[in-house]
Amino acid sequence: MAASPDPSPPADAGLWQALGWTPTDDQLAALVALQEQLRLWNGRVNLTRLVEGDDFWIAQVFDSLWPWVPLLTAPGGVPDGLELIDVGTGGGFPGLALAIAMPTARITLVDSVGRKLEAVRAMARSLGLEGRLRLRCERVERTGRSRDCRGRFDRAMARAVASAPVVAEYLVPLLKPDGLALLYRGQWGTDDQRDLEAAVGVLRASVDPVQRRDLPAGRGVRHGLWLRPVGPCPAAYPRAVGVPQKTPIAPGAITPGA
Repeated sequence: MAASPDPSPPADAGLWQALGWTPTDDQLAALVALQEQLRLWNGRVNLTRLVEGDDFWIAQVFDSLWPWVPLLTAPGGVPDGLELIDVGTGGGFPGLALAIAMPTARITLVDSVGRKLEAVRAMARSLGLEGRLRLRCERVERTGRSRDCRGRFDRAMARAVASAPVVAEYLVPLLKPDGLALLYRGQWGTDDQRDLEAAVGVLRASVDPVQRRDLPAGRGVRHGLWLRPVGPCPAAYPRAVGVPQKTPIAPGAITPGA
């Protein structure tokens, strides 16, 4: 008989100690249920290969949550009604993990692939998260120009979507004046930093000091890049669908209207 997938969460508290945040019993149960839902829907839609064991608990859950630990552990907790947006959510990460970790937040999930988003919707419904989630099936360039999304969000994020200058162009227009955008990155170097700083200068934003994290069990190095507005994002951004990917903002670009 073939062995069934291991349905259990980490057997001890080591993972959460390494993360610096521990879920409640209800949150842990929800994360286990999320893994079960991901197994179910992955067989139908091919959402991700990161479903079992460390692939799920480290490469999905831990990697989604680690940049948010200062907020998750802040005195007074996560502010009620915090508005987040996850761009290019794919199989629902980091958005669904954050919805579980931040039960008072409202999260918008954006993806252009309808069948993936419908799977995410079904998973969210099964987990009882649907009331706090809003799903948009569209290209993010359209999201950034939508009246009900541009300049609306306290936090915006993208994980494994595109190069850093492209992601910056997607996220910065979505932020409130005091909002923050998070770029999840793997390897990061001086050339990457230069290109990102050039892009955010055009977008009228700045880059906070880079966060670096080694994932447990030798799963690799991760970097978190937080961007913050320093003025209104120029109306020219984001550009038309496909243009940011085709022609990323480059060093030497001039801010429209400057």
